[in-house]
Amino acid sequence: MDVKNKKVLFISYDGMTDQLGQSQVIPYLKALTKQGYSFHILSVEKKKRLEERGDLIRGILQEAGIGWTTLLFSTRPPILSKIYDQWKLNRTAAAICREEKISLLHCRSYVPAAAGKKIAKRTGIPFLFDMRGFWVDERVDSGLWKLSNPLYRLLYRIYKKKEQGYFNAASHIISLTHKGRQELITRYQVPAGKISVIPCCADMQHFDFQRVLPDFTASYKQKLGIPPSAKVLSYLGSLGGWYLSDEMLLFFRSLLKQFPDAVFLFITHDDPRVITATAERLGIPANHIRIQPASREEVPAWLSVSDWNIFFIKDAYSKKASSPTKQGEVMAMGIPVICNDIGDTGQIVAETSSGILVPQLDEKTFDAIAKQLKHGLPGSREQIRKKAIEIFDLQQGANTYEEVYQQLLK
Repeated sequence: MDVKNKKVLFISYDGMTDQLGQSQVIPYLKALTKQGYSFHILSVEKKKRLEERGDLIRGILQEAGIGWTTLLFSTRPPILSKIYDQWKLNRTAAAICREEKISLLHCRSYVPAAAGKKIAKRTGIPFLFDMRGFWVDERVDSGLWKLSNPLYRLLYRIYKKKEQGYFNAASHIISLTHKGRQELITRYQVPAGKISVIPCCADMQHFDFQRVLPDFTASYKQKLGIPPSAKVLSYLGSLGGWYLSDEMLLFFRSLLKQFPDAVFLFITHDDPRVITATAERLGIPANHIRIQPASREEVPAWLSVSDWNIFFIKDAYSKKASSPTKQGEVMAMGIPVICNDIGDTGQIVAETSSGILVPQLDEKTFDAIAKQLKHGLPGSREQIRKKAIEIFDLQQGANTYEEVYQQLLK
């Protein structure tokens, strides 16, 4: 039987109606479907987003020939709701495996991995662990699990043991970064041949500055009330959590010393009042801040007004395995990035001349880099996009997945 005629169950605790599902799951599966693979997605959806976008996403998946089963995300009571979600996921995944004669389990992150490990042990179906980062340590590093609390200390020990079990049981592991891969080899004794690296890739056709005409960019700048000659620093995506809003705004304050008419554009669905309040607290005039929500379809046009794009991420152990989705998207638009060294970001920026790596998140460093920007950056938009295609092209990611699939489905 041709391996491409075998069916894959893709299990995700992130919803397909979420931005991540639309940018980091569906495009890959559509590309692999075109290469002959057959998919069924089992995902856990937030009720409101499923009501708003469920029909649209179902239509996209049906058109691609991809089946889709949804479960609803539980929030209450804490901890018990997650146990309930896990039980639902395990039971539903097992039923789909029986009904659809599944040949491979592709599990995105840790909750799906628990289901995959259980089914693989019982049925012998290969289990691909697409780990997406060190989830257990992320809970601690983010402050969600405070180890001073005996309950969370117990949960940490339990889930670290489970984590090692997922690494051992998986037929293959996908890491987002080379640093994460090395950590798996040295700290968790995972064989090197069992790990492939696929960063968060981008759709190079969707994110392409050459498809946004200069007149169109000028009109978007006008819509934002930005003078034609003003420099624009942009930020893309949600704030809070791992993203350091204060530090990014402090960098912009340094930028204003060199570019007095500069504007900081936030392309986000976050509450504008939180951003403007933070800017005011840091002494940044409100007329230098713009906040623009955008659908995925609109993001390239709004990004096109940028001279630079910034993201600062909290540095922590778990971030060794972090690959910011926005890095590939921004580079594909030919926009230089200003970022700190998280996961493989620093190595990528250094090797591709695609922006500036910020070694210290303090005012002295920010002032020095702002002065550096006054003299321009070495990489052209065309060169930055070329490097993005080499590293973050969605088709390249899909090709690596196919190589792993072929290995597991022999």
